[in-house]
Amino acid sequence: MDHMVESPGTLTPMSPMGNSSQVSLSVPPKLKGRRRILQSLQRMSSSPSLAKMGRSRASTYSSGSRAAMSCVSLSSSSPYGQAYGNSYSSQSGGFLTAPTSVPNTPGTEMPFFDSKVRIRFLSREHGSSGTVTPTTVPLPAEFRVGSKGIPLGVTPEITEVFEDYFTRPATRPNTSPPRRKIDFWGEMPDEIKVEIFRYLKPKEIVRCSAVSRRWHQMCFDGQLWTSLDASEFYRDIPSESLVKIMTDAGPFVKDLNLRGCVQLRERWLSDSQKITDVCRNLENFSIEDCKIDRTSVHYFLLRNPRLVHINLTKSAALNNSALKIIASTCPQLQHLNVSWCQHIDTKGLQKIVQSCAKLKDLRAIEIPGWNEKGFILDLFQRNTLERLIISHCTDFDDNALELLMQGEDPEIDPLTTRAVVPPRRLRHFDFSRCNALTDKGAEAMAYNMPDLVGLQASNCSSLTDSALSGILESTPFLTHLDLEELDELSNATLKNLANAPCAPLLEHLSVSYCEDLGDAGMLPVIRNCPNLKSIYMDNTKISDLVLTEVAAQIRLRNRKVTAGNSSGKPRIGLRLVAFDCQNVNWTGVREVLSRNAEFYRRPHESMAPHYPCEIVSLKCFYGYQPTVDEHTKRVLGGDLARASMLERKWAEFMIATEEAGAQGAGARRRRRRAREAAMVHADEEEGGVRGGRRRARSGGCAVM
Repeated sequence: MDHMVESPGTLTPMSPMGNSSQVSLSVPPKLKGRRRILQSLQRMSSSPSLAKMGRSRASTYSSGSRAAMSCVSLSSSSPYGQAYGNSYSSQSGGFLTAPTSVPNTPGTEMPFFDSKVRIRFLSREHGSSGTVTPTTVPLPAEFRVGSKGIPLGVTPEITEVFEDYFTRPATRPNTSPPRRKIDFWGEMPDEIKVEIFRYLKPKEIVRCSAVSRRWHQMCFDGQLWTSLDASEFYRDIPSESLVKIMTDAGPFVKDLNLRGCVQLRERWLSDSQKITDVCRNLENFSIEDCKIDRTSVHYFLLRNPRLVHINLTKSAALNNSALKIIASTCPQLQHLNVSWCQHIDTKGLQKIVQSCAKLKDLRAIEIPGWNEKGFILDLFQRNTLERLIISHCTDFDDNALELLMQGEDPEIDPLTTRAVVPPRRLRHFDFSRCNALTDKGAEAMAYNMPDLVGLQASNCSSLTDSALSGILESTPFLTHLDLEELDELSNATLKNLANAPCAPLLEHLSVSYCEDLGDAGMLPVIRNCPNLKSIYMDNTKISDLVLTEVAAQIRLRNRKVTAGNSSGKPRIGLRLVAFDCQNVNWTGVREVLSRNAEFYRRPHESMAPHYPCEIVSLKCFYGYQPTVDEHTKRVLGGDLARASMLERKWAEFMIATEEAGAQGAGARRRRRRAREAAMVHADEEEGGVRGGRRRARSGGCAVM
């Protein structure tokens, strides 16, 4: 920009020029950038319309400063109010006036200026009439821009007119009240918080207690620990937290299970009094395999008179004194387990039987004294037991069993030669490994237990078919039967079972290590017991015929299901254990695998296939077991095609193996086994082999 010189006054066309007698007119060069912007601002401030506003002089204007923007003759009395072009500037007496322009005047047009016109100087502050005239006027409000790019004179209602339509979208004023901040957890009822914490595992609840004091209080709230089963998490939390849970939640705890909590061994000496003081509402109490001292147990028993279920299994520190406390303070007792307690015998149990009239479940494994006549008679007279488990009690003999079933000197019916006594309420009876029992005592059970559901008589080597025939005929609700390792058992017992009233309801059967049982007895059982879920017949004389019959029965079950299985993922319907059976070959195993992966189409229905609903889970020879497990895994996953391919490839491999060794090594052994299998079937069905001497055979196990 040109050098600015201060003029002695305001220049007008009527003012004298002073030192300069002629106004020099020159065309300034075209400005660019910042100077061009400043020139435009000067032109806007020198508009003729500003003189009519009557504004006072701007407060920021200083006449003595250099390069100050001003205007020329803004007074309305000046006859020369026209602008001189956008690039015209006049100098007079060393004072530079701002260029003026009219918006309609082209920027390049130069006006005519008469050099003879006299220029009259005006005062800076006073006009010709002596009144104060403004020398500068501020920009009107409609041209001044605010902070958001909107003219100050524009009302908010028309703001959208001046805004860019694409970059500044129109917004409606928010007249809704401000949203209130809600503290969901803080305003939630405590009952709902407790219910939310119930979905967490005990270990996770203990971790959450470290979040805050409020959470710590909630995590140890007694309502959250009404059932405290420490057997599932006692390894994951320290003993201090476990003691704190019991002390804080003690009044609310009803079920306390400390099974296996060996880490509390040292804590009982210091905190037993405090724990037992708060835990006074227990109903179920279990200290199985827990290292707890005798005094602490006595405190628990004395301070909880509402106990219904007590489990003292493997409590080596307890003796009959604990049972006496139970008999005197727990009249509501229904379930008692004192198995493997070395210092407890039937003398302490007799006190409980006499005092606890509601006792239904008694488990006393390896407890001595079961030949005590007084104790057995008390059990007979009370007749409240529904479950009695006395396995491994070697002193439980025939006389004790007769007293338990018929009492002392019962009345005998002359027609049936049976004792006329009230029937026993026993539903589950387990006298496994009571080797002193024989047929004499077992026959007393017949027709005296009509509600029997489960019977376990395994390892009683003296029992025979005659002892079990009467029991099977008089127990129509029998579902579980365990006859494992009964050496004297024959196929006659299985035939009686197939024709017994309990055959349609039978679910579990175990005849393992009964080496005289074979196809003649097992086939009728499989055919007449449609609800079987598990069969244990390892180390018996069964053959592939039994496995084939099992597969056929499962197929019949699937066809009886009206809805079918459209998902293709079946479930295990029967668990079959048939390992170490010398007459079971790979062909029987293949039959089971083939039926498991079979699907069929029903006539007169849609063409959608019906997949099996139930399959057989087979445990067989250890050389076949990996293939069987993989096949079962694919079937359960619904991949029947891959399961069928596996079964086919395995069968081809077994056939190729047999063909390769038909004339080689092992041929004589295979022929001998074929003859032995033929003789076994002849012995079972016809009584012996025709036309020859019976070969000596060993009862050992031979596989392949």
